[in-house]
Amino acid sequence: MTRFRILALALAALVTALPAFAGGHGIPDGPVAEVDVLPGWRTPQGTHMAALRITLAPGWKTYWRAPGDAGIPPRFGWSGSRNLSAVQFHWPRPEVYTINGMRSIGYYGELILPIELTPTDATQDIALTAKIEMGVCQEVCIPMTARISADLNAAGASDARIATALNAQPTSAREGRVAGVTCRIEPIRDGLRLTAQITMPAIGSNEVAVFELPDQTIWISEAASNRQGAQLVASSDLVPPSGAPFMLDRSDVRITVFGDGRAVEMKGCSG
Repeated sequence: MTRFRILALALAALVTALPAFAGGHGIPDGPVAEVDVLPGWRTPQGTHMAALRITLAPGWKTYWRAPGDAGIPPRFGWSGSRNLSAVQFHWPRPEVYTINGMRSIGYYGELILPIELTPTDATQDIALTAKIEMGVCQEVCIPMTARISADLNAAGASDARIATALNAQPTSAREGRVAGVTCRIEPIRDGLRLTAQITMPAIGSNEVAVFELPDQTIWISEAASNRQGAQLVASSDLVPPSGAPFMLDRSDVRITVFGDGRAVEMKGCSG
């Protein structure tokens, strides 16, 4: 059985067991998370900059787009929205945690997640309808579904909270003074091993690299990272549902490096 399938079965077992914890084991009587929309404004490019606001109960957290082995990845659906052709997320920098020896990446307290919406007709309002599936965790993890709707006016108004979240995004490779990223790919029994050599200044004493791919069905192991002078070397195993080696386009690889309250994001690597 592949590692991907083992992880999927373990998560399914956890989700199945969760209703038994309701009302106990540190779960408050009230909601552990509330979701609403900050309506935002139209940009000069004709898109609409809004945000999802997730407010968490004290001590609870939710997860980044790549949550680590100890987290539940968020999922978003926009069915039922009107005058909407595309959605782009602008994730603010999350925090990296270690829980029971496993790394997780996410947010405590409040997450303001800017979403840039492309209307079909830029002169008209957007009627936004969304289904959000996410995990919220304290002593246990609870899968949660939220449904929200909002009418986003074509005029709109600037919002300092959204602007602050946009400014909190990871810096680009150029801003992080990344001089180069090379990737070595090796076949393994049930997939591939990807090793990246990133030439960049250190951003902390405990740097963490996270790999992402567009295909979210591919399981990506927690990266082993170590600093070798001017280079950060990071390696992860990539295991698809087929449990076999596969073709990987290096330009699809997204790498984010975290360290000491900073994050640098880079897209693609050379051979």
